[in-house]
Amino acid sequence: MARPRILSGIQPTSDSFHIGNYFGALRQWVSLQDDNDAFYCVVDLHAITVPGDPQVQRERTRVSYAQLLAAGIDPQRATLFVQSDVPAHSQLAWVMMCLTGYGEASRMTQFKDKTAREGAGSASVGLFTYPCLQVADILLYQANAVPVGEDQRQHLELTRDLAERFNHRYGQTFVVPEPYIVKDSAKILDLQDPSAKMSKSVPAGCVFLLDPPKQIAKKLKSAVTDSQTEVRYDPVNKPGVSNLLSILAAATDRTVAQVEEEYGGGMYGPLKVAAAEAVVAVAEPFAERTRGYLADPAELNRLMAEGAVKARQAAQPTLQAAYAALGLQSHAQ
Repeated sequence: MARPRILSGIQPTSDSFHIGNYFGALRQWVSLQDDNDAFYCVVDLHAITVPGDPQVQRERTRVSYAQLLAAGIDPQRATLFVQSDVPAHSQLAWVMMCLTGYGEASRMTQFKDKTAREGAGSASVGLFTYPCLQVADILLYQANAVPVGEDQRQHLELTRDLAERFNHRYGQTFVVPEPYIVKDSAKILDLQDPSAKMSKSVPAGCVFLLDPPKQIAKKLKSAVTDSQTEVRYDPVNKPGVSNLLSILAAATDRTVAQVEEEYGGGMYGPLKVAAAEAVVAVAEPFAERTRGYLADPAELNRLMAEGAVKARQAAQPTLQAAYAALGLQSHAQ
């Protein structure tokens, strides 16, 4: 019996993944490759919706790929590739743009948020159509399910809508994917503003996995708490302390309740020290493994090339089926 197929991707928009990426998603990706036909990609085409330095972009893509390997993605058990290595992503994205209504695209959260903050003139057409490329990423591989967080639900709903719309108009072509909500995945918040999700765009409150251990520990020990003194899990009234409990639980593979039982009622200092030590214990070997892959560029190139071939082979039949359904006939041999 064929294993269900899943797909997920991550942008190479930083020099390092952060602990929110790792505890909230990447660790789950690793376990999902055991029972699923997993496709994971570094979505570098998505990263160019804002201007950037080409050399930095190239290096970040390689570092991101190396970090996915370091996290435990196994190229023998999963298809790990770089998005721009598979031209079918861009080709199917145009088809999806032609299916998407202007109103649908303008309601997408990312575009609305950016234009609300910076004005419509700040956003590129690429950012506006970004969700259509994301739809193509998923449908191209006939994914049965997509691991998503709450912030990506809207994009997956668009994917489902467009798959159904295409199938209705042109005949059954795409699998309509289901959301895969990973239970017990950690939601890691900003250390300096625990009302916001941890983000690379706010480095002061973000813990990067490739940072030196001392820097990681310093950030965690400087995390915002509150004017009280008692350790208690209470996300509404004690978001900073609750965030530290969540981080410590994720880093030590325990539940928040177990960590709260050990540190509950105590002072904040021991909790911060424990969280710092636990995160360093995860990040330090992760960084060492990443450096190992980057130190052998020929092997990294080989793995990236193999992943590209596997992804192209999986994607091409879907693109051909979609083109044929639309009456776009290929004359190339």
